[in-house]
Amino acid sequence: MQRNVVNLVVVLGILFVITACVCQSDRNKESTQSNSAPGGPIKVSAEKSPGDKTSDSTDKKKDEGDFIAQHETVSNSRYTEIDKQVKQEKLLERAADGLNHALILPHDIYLKSKDCGDVNAFYNPDEHSVTVCYELMEQFFRDFKSEGYDDKKAYDMMFDAIRFVFLHEVGHALIDTYKLPVTANEEDAADRCSSFINIEELGDDGVKAVLAAAEAFQVESRQSGTHERNMADEHLLQEQRFYNALCMLYGSDPDKYDTILTKGFLPKERAARCPTEYQKTVDSWQTLLEPWRK
Repeated sequence: MQRNVVNLVVVLGILFVITACVCQSDRNKESTQSNSAPGGPIKVSAEKSPGDKTSDSTDKKKDEGDFIAQHETVSNSRYTEIDKQVKQEKLLERAADGLNHALILPHDIYLKSKDCGDVNAFYNPDEHSVTVCYELMEQFFRDFKSEGYDDKKAYDMMFDAIRFVFLHEVGHALIDTYKLPVTANEEDAADRCSSFINIEELGDDGVKAVLAAAEAFQVESRQSGTHERNMADEHLLQEQRFYNALCMLYGSDPDKYDTILTKGFLPKERAARCPTEYQKTVDSWQTLLEPWRK
């Protein structure tokens, strides 16, 4: 794994370019969205610039902040090369530009990719920052390798799973920054935000992200099967996240994704409720984000 770590730069580059725009992916220009919801998808306006603080409607919020790339010194020499290339390619800056074209902010939010000393990705409300850790990317790679995938397939799936996680953390950032109401578990809300953006905005690439994340949850649930569960943790069990992710995908188009049901990945009783469950998620996020769109 260590000898291939530089290849992660390519993964990071594609990740930030695609997800930061919160729009249709460039990896598959023919991808189409099978669902729509009131208010329409989040669109990137070509007429806006990242520094434009104006709004086209009096109903919109004031734009008083930006997504900003923030670089830190790498502590682990293992990640020196990948960090160097992330900076040279301006990956975080490009992510910030895409998000700034799409969303209004009341204050700055910082985007980071770094070595964390832990397998993690997180939103820090005190710093208003979203961080993706290099260690998590390695962990996903190992998880998929353990399932028998070759290096290329494991890298591809790791990239897709990281996209889901990145948007999960963006979901936390939006909930905190916009003071959005959350009437249930916030971790589940952030997962559903990621599913919503991936499925509604990113077409086939987003579908791959949801499926890869679901498989990662399944792998991690098996790995933790012999360990004591922390039932007090705010995160859902990985098994629950697995079924929730598949429910979102199946609910978005039961005919298109019927194999999720026919192959027994999702119980029939849950699958019957997924279309309504998914539409409620879409309606909620479209409504909540509407005042903050450019």
